[in-house]
Amino acid sequence: MGAFITSSACISPQNTINTSVFPSELVQYSTNQLHCIEPNYRDYINPLQLRRMSKVLKMGLGAAMMCQKQNNSLNPDAILVGTALGCSDDLEKFLFSVTNNKEQSLSPTTFIQSTHNMVAAQIAVVLKNHNYNMTYCHRGFSFEEALIDAMMLIKEGQANTILLGGVDEMTPNNYKFFNYLDYWKKEPISNLQLLNFNNAGTIAGEGACFFNISAKNDANNSYINDVSIFYKPQNINEIEEHISLFLKNNNINKDSLNLVLLGLNGDFNLDANYHQLMQHYFSKNTSFAYYKHLCGEYATSSSFALWLANCILQNKHVPEVIKINKTENNKIDNILIYNHYLNNNHSLMLISKK
Repeated sequence: MGAFITSSACISPQNTINTSVFPSELVQYSTNQLHCIEPNYRDYINPLQLRRMSKVLKMGLGAAMMCQKQNNSLNPDAILVGTALGCSDDLEKFLFSVTNNKEQSLSPTTFIQSTHNMVAAQIAVVLKNHNYNMTYCHRGFSFEEALIDAMMLIKEGQANTILLGGVDEMTPNNYKFFNYLDYWKKEPISNLQLLNFNNAGTIAGEGACFFNISAKNDANNSYINDVSIFYKPQNINEIEEHISLFLKNNNINKDSLNLVLLGLNGDFNLDANYHQLMQHYFSKNTSFAYYKHLCGEYATSSSFALWLANCILQNKHVPEVIKINKTENNKIDNILIYNHYLNNNHSLMLISKK
């Protein structure tokens, strides 16, 4: 079970628009909420439609259109989107209008655009695509579930090209809600110094990453070997067992991994598993990297990790700013991505060059 990444696009808090190369200049934030750097959407979306779109719709549709442009606008056999929060901004606006207007004279726009599947639906409308269309909203598994579905469709021969994406925004109200649950750090910090603060909490993020994946390798593309998910492991031993089985099923030894990309987010409670694995499970010669200081923490941040891994494989270069340790291993042929969301939703992705 595998698929090739034929094109990718990313809208994130970094300068990742219209590039398959890691940005040379990083954006540094001194707040605990990272906001996406958005493109001129008029280049990708009809201006008449733009004014009625919420931010998450613009981000999702914009990233999808960038990805399609790189893929010579081939109409996909399926459109799959993973999102945990969906169009929550429109939902908030609709609920507030219900309260403020006492359930009278309500605008239908925000209600229509408040559902989770609105991003995938808008992409299909713009592309005039009537093929398989699915949205996954499984919290920290949302993007991985979409990816699993995509790889199953390819394996079963039901699709040759698939447009796959992960998208979430952090609205002000969502930020406040999660802050009540002590998700974020108490004091503002620099995102590029995320791991230097050994305390509770992390930084909020958002993003939209889309991929065209295919059964065929047209131009030495990166290959998604496999993806696996597991829920609420009881201890570090169970996590190690899942990783060992995952690698065994893909005929790779843990000592043969060129790079392990981890979802460290600066919360010392949530990062404990990652540190245990680095110190006691993986080889001392293994190269480790992390990514959430660039995009922040959000439920579908693993889509940013996949975009980053694809960049690394295509350019055969690991940026210094993501490195956790320095090893003599300069060969980059495979990357293991391990991420968990709130220590509940754990996922593994193996990416390589065929």
